[in-house]
Parts: sequence; C-alpha cells; structure tokens
Amino acid sequence: MTGVAPKSLSTFPFPFTDDSYRYSTNLAPAGTAVTTATGGWGDGIVDVDRDYEAELAERATILAADPGRHAVLPHMRPACWDAMLLLMRELATTYPGAMSLTGDGTTWCWRNARLGVVQDFVFGDDSTLPAEPLAYVAAQMQEDVVLLDQRDGDLFVDAGVVTFASAWSFGFDVGMEFLEVHGPVPRLRESGVVTRARDFILRLQPGEAYRRTNWSIAMGRRLDQSLERYPEWVSDRDLSATADDDALSRLAHLRVEVQHLIRLPESDAVCFLIRTYLLALGDLATVEPWRHRTAAVLAELPEDLAEYKGFAPHRDRIVAWLRRHGGP
Repeated sequence: MTGVAPKSLSTFPFPFTDDSYRYSTNLAPAGTAVTTATGGWGDGIVDVDRDYEAELAERATILAADPGRHAVLPHMRPACWDAMLLLMRELATTYPGAMSLTGDGTTWCWRNARLGVVQDFVFGDDSTLPAEPLAYVAAQMQEDVVLLDQRDGDLFVDAGVVTFASAWSFGFDVGMEFLEVHGPVPRLRESGVVTRARDFILRLQPGEAYRRTNWSIAMGRRLDQSLERYPEWVSDRDLSATADDDALSRLAHLRVEVQHLIRLPESDAVCFLIRTYLLALGDLATVEPWRHRTAAVLAELPEDLAEYKGFAPHRDRIVAWLRRHGGP
C-alpha cells in the first residue's frame, strides 16, 4: 500500500461496471451521483481535493517550461470568457465556503480563499484580468480544459489548457477536427463510437452537461504523461519489468479521467473538462470488489486495447498480482 488517504479512496471514480470492457460513449448527465464500494463520486462537475495546491503548482511549472500547453485561436476569445465565467460559477456553487462569484452581468468579483485571490473584472475586457481568461481559470482548478468550436457541422479543438494529458499532445492537436484527434485510438472508428460521440456533442443544447470516464494503466504517479514528456514516463514502464511484487504495487496505477462536456451558453462552443485521478494497485487491492473486477477486465481486454491502455507488456504480472493480493 502507498498510504492513500481514506477520503481519496472513498471518492475515487472507479470506472468498471462489468468484468469486460470495450469502448463506448458511456455518457451520463453531469451531476449524477455514483455509488461505489468505498463511497461515491460524481455529484459535481468540478472537484477540488487535498492535492489542489500541489497540482496547481505542477500545472504552473509545466506551463512555464512549455507554453504550448496553452493555446487559444483568435476566434475563440469570446468562448474563453464564456468558459471562464461558467467554470467560476461551478466552483463557487460547489465550494461556497471557499469561492464566490458576484456581479451584475458586466462587472464581476471573483474570490478564491484557497489561493488568497480577490479579482474584480469586466466581462470581455482582457485588461481587467492578469492572464488570458481560460488560462486564468485553469490556474485555479485541477481539471484540464479544452474548448471545441462547432462549425460546418463539425467540432474543432481550438483552445485549451492541458497539462496532464495521457499519451497525447494538445499542442499537436490544436486546430484539428474531432475525428482526426481520435484517429490513433484502436477500434474507435471501426466501432462507430467516435462518430456517435461527435454527433451527440453536436446536438448538445446551451447549458447541457454530460460526463463520461476513461482509463488506462500508468506506471508511476505522473499526472503529465503527454507525448512531450514521453521519454520520462516511458522509463517508468521499463522499471516495472524488473520490479518485485511490492514495488509493482506502488508503481502501477489505475489512471481514471472523469470527462465533462458542457455546451457554453453564450458562445455555443463546447467546454471539455478532463479531471485525472491515480490509484496505486496496492491501494486498489484493499477494496475486494475492485481488485477482482480490475483483474477480470485487464485479463480479458483484447491485445490492441491493452497496448493502447499502456499495460500489454506487463499484463500477466499485473493480473497475477491482483489475483493474489487482497486487502488486510
């Protein structure tokens, strides 16, 4: 075990609902609470936890070293203001003891007691903020943020702040069309899942919000597993080849993304949020239903999906370890 806090375990968004897994849209209305073997999750769109300050500091460090993780194409400026205001409202509604947003529709005041922030601003006036609007709000939330522009019957990745990508590059994908972005994912196009997902998003109405989960197996506890940092995190995979059981249980993590899709009310862009959670196998194995189900899913997954999910070379060891190691 790694000594994960009970609160973190109780709210972990365990993604598996069956003993097998295939890609699907798996969309549910945002804010729908999910009960798990340890507690539950999902009753809010944004999530602030005990790692808030640490993850924001990590985001700032990544952006300072690689400014390309933040991009806004010129036509997306109104959408960035729209997204900032919506996300501030979500934060203030979910955490009223720490955050608040007050205003008259034009002049606003944002307060974030966790960070000691008090900021007056005029909606649409860049000079009243210390940073570009999307960058400003992304510096105060743990979610990555992507804005999709809808035009010509399609969706385009035209703005965002993404510091915790999993085996993809936001900087490379900026300006790309939705289906192009998902091209590397095995079976996605052939199954029709990605086309159905795009069509669903195109039909979202202003203010509508849905969510889904995605998962992979990560070696090491790096939130930033972007392609830009590939040489660093792939070395963690190599370590697992020689790790003993105890080390493997600390090294291998179930990485889960809770993804939200929200149609912005003013700009008509779509806000795509990605919140990443990591749970070491040693901690996961203390929850018997999760241990059994994860072993079943990993054992049954087709080889091409196991490769894409990051654990094909170590599948047998991980599954064997999970089947042998129960909780106390």
